[in-house]
Amino acid sequence: MRMTARPQNVHQARLLRLLRDEGPRSRAELGEVVRLSRSKLAVELDRLVELGLVEGAGLAASRGGRRSGIVRLSPRLRFVAFDIGATSIDVAVTDGALEVLGHVSEPCDVRQGATVVLDRALDLLGKLRDEGLIPQVHGTGIGVPGPVSFRDGMPVVPPIMPGWDRFPVRDAIGQELGCPVLVDNDVNLMALGELHAGLARSVDDFLLVKIGTGIGCGIVVDGAIYRGVSGSAGDIGHIRVDDDGPMCACGNAGCLEAFFGGAALARDAEAAARSGASPQLAQLLEAHGRLSGEHVATAAAAGDPAAVQIIREGGRHVGQVLAGLVSFFNPGLVIIAGGVAGLGHTLLAEIRSVVYRRSAPLATGNLPIVLSELAGAAGVVGGARLISDHVFSYS
Repeated sequence: MRMTARPQNVHQARLLRLLRDEGPRSRAELGEVVRLSRSKLAVELDRLVELGLVEGAGLAASRGGRRSGIVRLSPRLRFVAFDIGATSIDVAVTDGALEVLGHVSEPCDVRQGATVVLDRALDLLGKLRDEGLIPQVHGTGIGVPGPVSFRDGMPVVPPIMPGWDRFPVRDAIGQELGCPVLVDNDVNLMALGELHAGLARSVDDFLLVKIGTGIGCGIVVDGAIYRGVSGSAGDIGHIRVDDDGPMCACGNAGCLEAFFGGAALARDAEAAARSGASPQLAQLLEAHGRLSGEHVATAAAAGDPAAVQIIREGGRHVGQVLAGLVSFFNPGLVIIAGGVAGLGHTLLAEIRSVVYRRSAPLATGNLPIVLSELAGAAGVVGGARLISDHVFSYS
């Protein structure tokens, strides 16, 4: 096992994050930002060069005197991200600046259990390694679709992940790859991805709502993920919407997820198809044997009234919960993401309508509610951001 080099003081950590987020900079520019003397800055940068974390990259344009040297992150830095969803796995490798160098994915049912799914993720990583993209792994960030003890690096009683409860994901992958590993809820990784490369780059306080097989919310406060005391903050899919509602996978009745998660959407779509309420969905069910959010979107785009109504009803329920969150948290931005978010602007319009109507005007007066533009990349970029924050930190 090779130990990953880490900054040895807060100045080095700040320099690494600055180079990651802002790109190569001259020594003069770095000195102005971090407010270190020229001699002190030289000492810190020289040590980072010795550690293999940064390197010189030529000379900057003259500013009227001696030309300053440009510094950049080492091009040999590599971070790995595993974004494990309920029905798929995405694996990516990035450089130190979190630019994605390779990204592979495949369908995979998380209910197969931790050992099977993680072995598949490692196999996918092997494909990227075979392409010569990974000389060394400096850190790995992993997202899973359930509650996570961030401190312990493991899922805890995840409703849609049988066989994963308290499985030591962090330790298992860390031993396999020989690098630092962090494990978090997949929605938190998506929020970090938006913070780094998406619509939230200039927003310090925002919510990311993922609507997929499950429903969750990433909460970003002052530019950092808020996880709560035990790591369960943002588990909005299990907020009760109706005491008399359908049963949820968590064992309770009437949860938001039971009304509009992926399984609920398929249930309502198939009911509409079989009852004769939707000829369009009936045709799709006959052709495919089962229905998904993608089929509902297809039917709605064709003008099918029942499909449009299913989307609007789901958006209304999401909007109900989100209106309470907006009034409580007062975010600067709300991003809607996830597979079911692919239902598009019909869904978004309903969510906006409910939130803007139910939340206080002061909270919604300048509140954008938007669809994510990162699609499947948010989780893997967020996984790389998560582990790079750790590797580029000093404690």
